[in-house]
Amino acid sequence: MQKKITRVVVVGGGTAGWLTAGIIAAKNPLVGENRHTEVILVESPDVKNLGVGEGTWPTMRDTLRLLGIAEKQFLSECEASFKQASKFVGWQQGGEDKYYHPFTAPAGFGAVNLVEAWHDEGCPGDFESWVCAQGMACERYQAPKMPQLPEYAYNFNYGYHLSADKFVALLHRHCTEQLGVQYKSAHVAGIQSHPDGAIAAVELAQGEPLAGDLFIDCSGFSARLIGQHYNVPFVSKRHILFNDTAVAAQVNHASDQTPIASCTVATAKPHGWVWDIALQSRRGIGHVFASELTTETQAEDALRAYISSDESLSQKAIMPRTIRFDPGHRARFWEQNCVAIGVSAGFVEPLEATALVLIEKSAEWIADQLPRSRAAMAVLRKRYNEMTDSRWGEIIDFIKLHYVLSERRDSPYWQAHADPASWTDSLQEALQLWQSQPPGLLETNLRQELFSSASKQYVLYGMGFRSHDWQPGGITSLRKPLIERVRREFLHNGDKLLAQLPTNREYFNRLKAASA
Repeated sequence: MQKKITRVVVVGGGTAGWLTAGIIAAKNPLVGENRHTEVILVESPDVKNLGVGEGTWPTMRDTLRLLGIAEKQFLSECEASFKQASKFVGWQQGGEDKYYHPFTAPAGFGAVNLVEAWHDEGCPGDFESWVCAQGMACERYQAPKMPQLPEYAYNFNYGYHLSADKFVALLHRHCTEQLGVQYKSAHVAGIQSHPDGAIAAVELAQGEPLAGDLFIDCSGFSARLIGQHYNVPFVSKRHILFNDTAVAAQVNHASDQTPIASCTVATAKPHGWVWDIALQSRRGIGHVFASELTTETQAEDALRAYISSDESLSQKAIMPRTIRFDPGHRARFWEQNCVAIGVSAGFVEPLEATALVLIEKSAEWIADQLPRSRAAMAVLRKRYNEMTDSRWGEIIDFIKLHYVLSERRDSPYWQAHADPASWTDSLQEALQLWQSQPPGLLETNLRQELFSSASKQYVLYGMGFRSHDWQPGGITSLRKPLIERVRREFLHNGDKLLAQLPTNREYFNRLKAASA
């Protein structure tokens, strides 16, 4: 008996729409003998890509590999560069203090917890460099891999910086030409429903009904299906994460041999923070702020001052654009037979680059659990909503963690973040726990965890957090030889690797030469 075809309709393009369509198509073949799914993406011709979300997590390597996109092609066509870490400047005290949150876990992670050894030795130097060499690679503008390594393999774990517009163009072409995704350029003028309230079809502007079994809302801030049609409430988190506006600009490198940073730089300012993302030929720079505490003019002035102070940037006139958003997410993400993914589901400030990874994770789950019946859909809907709500809570807590650990009090902005009234109960509980023990492998549900205990360690101890209730001398004689061996191997291997890695600029010059 032939398997029933399931038609998935993705409403909206952009990064969210094309990634979702591509992941579903890759995991559920649309062509050949195994065809049992149909994926159609409909996109309004007038909607422009938001253009943010230029930083990824290492998960993107697996996603690209799943889609069948060669890394060389991706790097070339999307002007992409490597992202190995986030670098935080001025977050602790407001001066030149800095720390890294690298993608490579601490040495021996999973076998030993080096936080204990670092703490017992009196917290010598910064935690990150004591357990990982990736921050030093970033300081030297080095690539995370040797040129001879296979695609997507690495010496240091890495994600990417990319041009959002060019990435969307690549995904569009690849999904339609290689993965069997059907494409329609049309406005959604209306929605037809089944008697039970599920969506039967979306009506296109030309009067054509586009029927489907499952509808994915990737329509951005308009939230055409989940918001306008189903009126699923939006839950604002502005009382926790104050930032709701950004002014952003694209600035060229001063020369074609300017060093390329392999970390996202987040520089704290009196009224917000500045992101700085380096691609092969330009940098994306933006100032994030809270409109209740800062004017757009003040933020733009701070952005211009940041750019003008950097000699490695072209000093040609820039035209910043303003992005306004309400930080938060939907009360539910799957309603009837409609799932919201991307901005239609929720949006918060870009600290720690959570936008794209949440799209990836959501699309993968839908693709793996693609419902084959209405009864199955009801069960999956409940599970998905619970999981996604939990993930949003985790994201909000982790972003807020960067603010609550800061010692800055130089403006109402930082003073407001220091007020425990804006902290979530779950974050306060975690901070209380970490007073007596470091974040460990088993303190949360690892199956769905976005931020590992390693990430929490890097941020906590990078920001100067110390466990006041720590009991020193907790390292047993049995574990001490293992810790010493891990440290010796880390120091030896780290120094050896750093001596061999090319710079990012050298890596991409070789890539271009090989492709010529």
